[in-house]
Order: sequence, then structure tokens, then C-alpha cells
Amino acid sequence: MTAPVFLVDRIGDAAGGTITLDGPEGRHAVSVRRLRVGEEIVLTDGAGTGAYGTVAAVEGKDRLEVAVSEVRTEPAPAPRITVVQALPKGDRGELAVETMTETGVDAIVPWAASRCITQWKGDRGLKALAKWRATAREAGKQSRRLRFPDVADAATTKQVAQLLAAADFAAVLHEEGAAPLATAELPATGEIVLVVGPEGGVSPDELAAFAEAGATPCRLGRSVLRTSTAGTAATALLLGRTGRWS
Repeated sequence: MTAPVFLVDRIGDAAGGTITLDGPEGRHAVSVRRLRVGEEIVLTDGAGTGAYGTVAAVEGKDRLEVAVSEVRTEPAPAPRITVVQALPKGDRGELAVETMTETGVDAIVPWAASRCITQWKGDRGLKALAKWRATAREAGKQSRRLRFPDVADAATTKQVAQLLAAADFAAVLHEEGAAPLATAELPATGEIVLVVGPEGGVSPDELAAFAEAGATPCRLGRSVLRTSTAGTAATALLLGRTGRWS
């Protein structure tokens, strides 16, 4: 089994030295995972750098020292995959974020589509965004990633259109799309942006705005997926087609 991953603020040039893990991460390592001296551990800054080592000392219930044997830095993946995720109902938003993170998505943009039942407003919206970001962070650690996905602020349709216009490949997942995503011509580098609509579908006005921005309506397959699973399925397809899973 691979070593557990914990998040730290900074790693720097720690090879051959030690790093202290404390606070909530240290408590989880000591009191929940019950790591002991000599066990392997990985620390990451969530931005692509990881410190690999072993537990050198455990202090109290929330602090341990890690003897770092090696520091690795992963290059930014190419092409970069961003999923614009319409806001689902209930906790299905966190489910979408969790599974997309485990699969390997690079960025997630919450989108307040016109047909979304859920709308993020005021403190409720800030709390929901914080949950998405915490979910991405925890799923990143669970899936042993060194580079966690960015979860952006909630975007309007206009902002999504601007994001699509700047992409090297842009598509809207749509059950009536004429082009299958499985055969679309993809870039080897740059940015791929996919839009996942709400349960009620992407409205005609939104489709028109996205088409004007250069996004192609694409279908995944014969079955219609829920908004909370479509992004994960599409990400997996793209990771395989672009060679990032090779």
C-alpha cells in the first residue's frame, strides 16, 4: 500500500532534513491514522511538490517529525483539463468534486446555470464553495496526488463563455450533441475545457453563448449521465485519449 499523503504549507529544499507536521494534519496523522516512528509518509504542498520520508518522532496527539529522504516535483500536466460543473442539488456537488479529483481533473469551475435548482448566494454560497475546496483537498490526499485541482469561485454564464473562448479545445457535454467526445480532435498541450450542465439541461441561450465562444456540443455515449457523474466520465475519457493515463 502506498504511503499516506498529508498537506503542508511549504516544502522547499527539505531533502536530507526534517519537516514538522502539526495542526489539523498532524492530528489526523497521529490520532486518526496512528502513524508511528519508521512508517513511510508523503508530504505535499498540493502544487506538485512532494517530500518522501519516514516518521522520525511523534509528539503528543498532533505533532510528528518527518525525516525527508527525497523531494520530487511533478511538472504541470498537459493538456490541462478543466471541468465547468453546474451546481447540483444537495451533496451531489461534493460527490462530483470528489470523483473528478480522484480521476485526475486539473481544475473545477462551479457554474450557476439558469436551470440550476441550487444557487449560491451570500454566506450559503461561501460555505458551499468552502466545502467543494475541502472535498478537493481531501480527495487529492486520498488519491495520493501531489498536485490538487484548483476550485475556482462560482462563475456566471458570461465568465464561462470567456473561459471557453480562451481554451485550446472547448466542449459542452450534451445528450443531443452531434459529435462524440470519444472522437473529437484534441490538443496535445494547452487547455481543454468541458461544460457539464445541470439536471435540467443547458438552456438554448447558454448553448448559443457557448457556441459563439467556440464550444462544440459533444455527447459521451448512449446513456444519459447525471450532472454529478458526467464530469468524471468525461475526464477519464480525456485522460485516456490524451495519453495522460498511459
